[in-house]
Amino acid sequence: MYLDEYKRWRSQKLEDPDLREELDSIEGQDDEIKDRFAIDLSFGTAGLRGVIGAGTNRMNLYTVRRATQGLAAYLLQQKEDPTVAIAYDSRIKSDLFAKQAASVLAANGIRVCIHPRLQPVPILSFTVRELKCDAGIMITASHNPAKYNGYKVYGADGCQLGTDAAAAVLAQSEKLDIFKDVRVTSFEGGLQDGDIEYVEDAVLEAYYANVKAQAIRPGIAKETTLKLVYSPLNGTGNIPVRRILADMGFQNLTVVPEQEMPDGNFPTAPYPNPEVRESLALGLALAQKTEADLLLATDPDADRVGIAVRDRQGHYQLLSGNEVGVLLLDYISSGRLETGTMPGRPLTVRSLVSTPMADAVAAKYKVEMVKVLTGFKYIGEEIARLEQRGEKNRFIFGFEESYGYLAGTHVRDKDAVVASMLICEMAAFYKGKGSSLYEAMERLYRELGRYLAVIDNFVFEGLAGMDTMAAIMDTLRKEPLSQIAGYPVLSFADYERQTLHDFKNNAESRIALPKANVVEYHLEGGHTVIVRPSGTEPKIKIYYTAKGEDKAEAESIQQKLAAGMKPLMR
Repeated sequence: MYLDEYKRWRSQKLEDPDLREELDSIEGQDDEIKDRFAIDLSFGTAGLRGVIGAGTNRMNLYTVRRATQGLAAYLLQQKEDPTVAIAYDSRIKSDLFAKQAASVLAANGIRVCIHPRLQPVPILSFTVRELKCDAGIMITASHNPAKYNGYKVYGADGCQLGTDAAAAVLAQSEKLDIFKDVRVTSFEGGLQDGDIEYVEDAVLEAYYANVKAQAIRPGIAKETTLKLVYSPLNGTGNIPVRRILADMGFQNLTVVPEQEMPDGNFPTAPYPNPEVRESLALGLALAQKTEADLLLATDPDADRVGIAVRDRQGHYQLLSGNEVGVLLLDYISSGRLETGTMPGRPLTVRSLVSTPMADAVAAKYKVEMVKVLTGFKYIGEEIARLEQRGEKNRFIFGFEESYGYLAGTHVRDKDAVVASMLICEMAAFYKGKGSSLYEAMERLYRELGRYLAVIDNFVFEGLAGMDTMAAIMDTLRKEPLSQIAGYPVLSFADYERQTLHDFKNNAESRIALPKANVVEYHLEGGHTVIVRPSGTEPKIKIYYTAKGEDKAEAESIQQKLAAGMKPLMR
């Protein structure tokens, strides 16, 4: 079957010469052909993501066209004359894929608003809402290596497409022959006919205005001299992040020259992820050379930001996504109270697997904490619910442990631009007090306890891997643990069954969240263990949060918890 499809592709007059060259190069290599043609690239809630290349299991103009034809069919069922916004990042062929998507939509009578230059995820989310589009497409593979690209779909609310809508788009796409059933016009023809329009700069200016409106202390950059080093990791953050920081008065900024310009090959960061220290090596060296107070790095589609801060000894400490989230929540809450801008009944949102230390910070300022499933779309959906009730101003901040943050309601996805602005503002505030972000984090640990968050990954290879994972999760549900490493379990949450069992009172209650294949243990002492299988890879993730009087105690507790869970992962 896959060999027949391979031969069919070779018989086509392919429009991308790179595809023809690749297909010719793998002739007679069964494993290579099977890898490209045995399955179709899956369309999930995040859209498409895969290696760039030839075949049904690769990112190429034909798989992009087919997905877009499915999206077009879905949208035309919902509305007579839909509009779609499109943006793309710096990855290889991102601009090509964006124009191909626009050409398919235009051929189906759908109006397209496409950005003329590469833009980050938050600007695409904002554009959908600002122009009142019915959907959005972002061509990006986030922080994956250079050989990948992807195709994210957004709804009219500016959030990534929900599970039901994604399934509906997939169902439409699966009906289509990749060559025969896709309608496509020329991009230039679409522009001439007015079916495709470029997004005007006024939309960008509106976005920047909304970002700057989230500042807590807008003039603080002029009160302190903050030295910054910034790396866009050869992605889309270079212009928007620098523009915002300059507008806010941060002038002492040095950009990592090797990582400044867009380059989908990511020559100095093979894994362009701000969570990974190796990706920040050039930035750290430059920070050391310039004696910067703060290093910022955004991923290629600029929805996530990582930082390193200078301590009193001149060493640079990388802060985790949880730590930055806690610092921002504390800074925003205290700053809003101080400046009189705290809304009535303020609310913040975190993902389920993010640190419960944020709950302690929220309680400190009497801010309601809402926990949602993993995935920033759930934070966006929470904002939408507030908006429907006329309460969106209650939202002050949302974050997830994987370096994603959002202040403001103008965007419904992670936003490294607004996060970078607030991080720099926060750093300037503490520097003005003779302190630093590192010291501010240490003070919070002394005040609220030392929370340590660690993730373990257990990989299950082979055909039986997924079955083994399912059996493990089934056992954890049917035989809930009463203790882990000697720490009594106080409550057990099963998000698949949407139930919370309180062992102390022998009571059960319902969890008001969508079903998810996740179980969570709350232990005596404030520790938590969350078990969650990956939806895309053959592995189970265990999220540990240990709470101790100091770092050594927290590490000791975490290690005991990990030792207690490891025998169950087989």
